[in-house]
Amino acid sequence: MNIRKTVSFSKNATNVFFHILTRCNLRCRHCYINPEQHGDNTLPLPTIEAWLAAYAEKSREANVIFLGGEPTLHPDLSGAIKKAKSLGYNSITVDTNGYLFHDILSKVSPDEVDYFSFSLDGATRDTNNKIRGEGSYDKCVAGIREAVSRGFAVSLIYTVSRANIHELEQMAPLLKELGVSRFFIQVIGIRGKSAGGREKLQLSKEEWLSVIPRAADKAADMGIAVTYPKVFLEPEESFECAALVADNYFIFPNGRVYRCPLCEDFPIHSLRFEGEKLVRTEKINENDLFELSIPEGCVMNKLIQPENLNYDTDGTPEYKVACCMLKQEIRNS
Repeated sequence: MNIRKTVSFSKNATNVFFHILTRCNLRCRHCYINPEQHGDNTLPLPTIEAWLAAYAEKSREANVIFLGGEPTLHPDLSGAIKKAKSLGYNSITVDTNGYLFHDILSKVSPDEVDYFSFSLDGATRDTNNKIRGEGSYDKCVAGIREAVSRGFAVSLIYTVSRANIHELEQMAPLLKELGVSRFFIQVIGIRGKSAGGREKLQLSKEEWLSVIPRAADKAADMGIAVTYPKVFLEPEESFECAALVADNYFIFPNGRVYRCPLCEDFPIHSLRFEGEKLVRTEKINENDLFELSIPEGCVMNKLIQPENLNYDTDGTPEYKVACCMLKQEIRNS
């Protein structure tokens, strides 16, 4: 039997989403990286170490996810991982497109990395490669096999859109065959490249609810832990903003630090690094928006991607949009 639960925001752990560079070898259609807002530099290792130390001190349960761009393009990623480990980070994850540059798997051990998390956006080559680039499917699958063979725990991220939702239910047997233990289904965000594109890639509430829970159950039936965003709340459900109750930080190589990922296309970051020092930014910034209460739920969603919303004829929202950090988790008992 599958057990489904809503995962509450952790109020005791610090989660650091650390973009150590913005450079990438792929050009995915839904990429959220915006060099104009996030910078195009590659952080030197001493800076990475200093910024990691700033957050390791905030919590006994600090977790770090190394991101890019493609983080394995950074020649000192292994050094950053080892520093995070020495600082006592509770968990260390590397998000990767599977190309695994700089022979990263030979430079770190399964004791140092809790998960290599691979991005694959199609159960078939054709669908994935149309989204992520020619050859990316085979390279990612090969990278997963190599990581598993070396004893690393592996998770997989599938960003659902109208370009690939038809293959989501085909993922479960592929995940099982590859040895993937955790499956993250992500909603596509209107940020970065997606924000400027003309494609309508986001799913409606009906499309999301008709496919995602069923696909998640199918993977859980095979013993794979599945996590996906709750996305939609019914009008009677209460809205809670993770930026007010949790300790999440989204760091970019130009020093900007956001509390909410929906804000990342705009210069409204609430914190920034000046050298090795973390400082608060002047008003008005994202913190001034989080406490606003609206019938639609997430105020940032209302401001940035209002096409997610539908209204009754009297102007009442048909549903609320949940905080993007609120997740559903399914495990097989």
